[in-house]
Amino acid sequence: MNLIPRSFFFDDDFDNSFGLSPKRNDMKCDIYEEGSDYHIVMDTPGYDKKDISIEVKDGYLTVKASKKSEENEENKNYIRRERFYGEMSRTFALGDVDAENIDAKFENGALHITVPKKEVVDTTKKIEIK
Repeated sequence: MNLIPRSFFFDDDFDNSFGLSPKRNDMKCDIYEEGSDYHIVMDTPGYDKKDISIEVKDGYLTVKASKKSEENEENKNYIRRERFYGEMSRTFALGDVDAENIDAKFENGALHITVPKKEVVDTTKKIEIK
């Protein structure tokens, strides 16, 4: 399975160590393998479960999170504004996984995605030489 973000090889931003560290507004994540599953733990601080969507399509897993700015902002005189509002997403190439049984849970500002590996079936066939 290839869980490298799709933009990894095509990233032109040389300030990010050749694509190894996410951009400022990307959702940072850890990916690890345990038993028959891959696990993605993605930081999503400031988001609610309802703000996040996960989609599997054409061999890619895409996580999107969107956040709207606060409604009553005309009375605020900002000195500094760093919080992000808008949409962020991460896309991962899946490879051979059981896409039908991907599971996700949201807990304490982190999104936990479990991606089951596809059971490997040995298709080796011995050919008798005549």
